[in-house]
Amino acid sequence: MTQTPIHAVVREHYAERARKSDSCCAPDATSACCDTKNVIYTDELLATVPDDIASFSLGCGDPITLAALQPGQTVLDLGSGGGLDCFLAAKKVGESGHVIGVDMTPEMLEKARASAKRMGVTNVEFRQGFLEDLPVDSNSIDVTISNCVINLSPDKAKVFSEVFRVLKPGGRLAVSDIVTDGPLPDAIKQSLSMWAGCVAGAVDAKDYIAMMETVGFTEITVTPTFFDKETVDEAIKEVGDKIDLKSVSQDELYKTVYSARITARKPGSL
Repeated sequence: MTQTPIHAVVREHYAERARKSDSCCAPDATSACCDTKNVIYTDELLATVPDDIASFSLGCGDPITLAALQPGQTVLDLGSGGGLDCFLAAKKVGESGHVIGVDMTPEMLEKARASAKRMGVTNVEFRQGFLEDLPVDSNSIDVTISNCVINLSPDKAKVFSEVFRVLKPGGRLAVSDIVTDGPLPDAIKQSLSMWAGCVAGAVDAKDYIAMMETVGFTEITVTPTFFDKETVDEAIKEVGDKIDLKSVSQDELYKTVYSARITARKPGSL
């Protein structure tokens, strides 16, 4: 598929993160997952992952626990980044399972593949591609996971259509993502920098659900985890003086933008 301006800005933003190993969980970062270590996941979940890999996360939640993965399953990670969620999923599905990470950013794929080689993880592979045009066979995936990535897509309806296509009948979607409770100001929605910051591309939870229903998903749940003040602050800091935010109330944004756990199922049985 053809890269859009939004894809280009998002790709460069995350390429720079990969080059600098700049994680939302770095010691000097400010997002909700931050500390001197990754606090999104439990210590038990991260126990088998080296500290530098465990601390490189750009997510807003824990889709691994949400997905309740089982040995032997085939898992797809949308926007796999540095590979952390793939490595955690690989541990859950075991040697009889398989994990596929898809990302559009070459620098992230290089980082993830190097980490897999270093850790000796053999049941994971990383493929370059867009979420709107997944390089994955139809009806081949048991569970699709994602961590704060679908909001970055300019065509979320196409993403959900693709996820539905690749899931087996009865397959599940389990993601952490940023959504909104109400509309965002136009100044935010029109900012490419705010897209890269996981704010401008966030849509109302009702619209998110409607897109999933349209392609055929059932048993949809959206559970708020926290109102994402830190993500808003980080995005505004990165925008700087690129857009006029005088008419935008940060207090209102804090009340509008939030992280959520989202699940759904493709009808049928595995």
